[in-house]
Amino acid sequence: MSNIIHVPLGSRAYEVHVGPGLLARSGELVAPLLRRPRVAVVTDEAVGALHLDALRAGLAAADIEMTALTLPPGEATKCWAQLERVTEWLLAAQIERNDVVIALGGGVIGDLVGFSAAILRRGVRFVQIPTSLLAQVDSSVGGKTGINSAKGKNLIGAFHQPSLVLADIDLLATLKSRDFLAGYGEVVKYGMLGDAAFFDWLEGHAPDMAAGDTGARIHAVSRSVQMKADIVARDETEQGDRALLNLGHTFCHALEAATGYSDRLLHGEGVAIGCALAFELSARLGLCPQETPSRVRAHLRDMKMKVDLSDIKGDLPDAPSLLALMAQDKKVKDGRLHFILARDIGEAFVTSDVPPEAVLSVLEDALAAR
Repeated sequence: MSNIIHVPLGSRAYEVHVGPGLLARSGELVAPLLRRPRVAVVTDEAVGALHLDALRAGLAAADIEMTALTLPPGEATKCWAQLERVTEWLLAAQIERNDVVIALGGGVIGDLVGFSAAILRRGVRFVQIPTSLLAQVDSSVGGKTGINSAKGKNLIGAFHQPSLVLADIDLLATLKSRDFLAGYGEVVKYGMLGDAAFFDWLEGHAPDMAAGDTGARIHAVSRSVQMKADIVARDETEQGDRALLNLGHTFCHALEAATGYSDRLLHGEGVAIGCALAFELSARLGLCPQETPSRVRAHLRDMKMKVDLSDIKGDLPDAPSLLALMAQDKKVKDGRLHFILARDIGEAFVTSDVPPEAVLSVLEDALAAR
């Protein structure tokens, strides 16, 4: 019942397995990568309590020994202090360049552990076992690793591809509804940016997916991963097409910074709001049909997701301050903000030709609606 998606990057190519029961099969799947039957696993307290024993059993079935480090959960873990802690722990565990490190967790653990693997001994191999929907469809694939800075999100990092990704659909059953829906923000993004037929499918089947339908979950995760793999293969280090994956993220990252990277706004929730704002901006600039933003918002509402700035609790900065936060985004080139806008659902494109006053107007109206 599992699908295997190939990420074709020459000597650094790897497979993404999507399906149920993969944690139990982790030993047989990881074993071909190993020179010696030993791995180091990094997870967080919440994920570890749920899945670490199952991973240990899966690895033990192939006679693979496991040593583990458990970190605090949450976005604050993506910092210099925890990066040092992980890296020094791996050194103390005598992890060699030919060994494998496993990141067991959501996007925070995957990004942090991947970055540590990238800099440890100038690069050791690592395996992603993403436990959240967001990580399964986005952050575990493509080799972006890193930590946050006080200046902004993901500003320190490296491109370091995993050697294998195991997206076990069964693990999604342990997610809280809010976390699952936050991950759905990244799933629906793929339909919006490049596959109108997938967006159509999601309009009909995403409620079943949210309710736990295994087949729907496998299809949605597999299609999302395939789209990301295709884009990464064309543009690994984000010189062109890969920027399309940032649909909604320029707004999202500013909102995350404005809310202190706290649980006031989860990343996938920010992506959903950001996509709605990106389509609104596209419509105001005359790039897409006027009814398209309404369709986007209607689907997000049907999925009981955050859609508007009014869905974010607490105070937000004014529009000029939010625009200033956008200026710290990684997509700024030569001092110009690059936006991902759309001509319609499934037809996103990258542009730097966006008048700041148009962005300001969209933000002012969104804030006024609060």
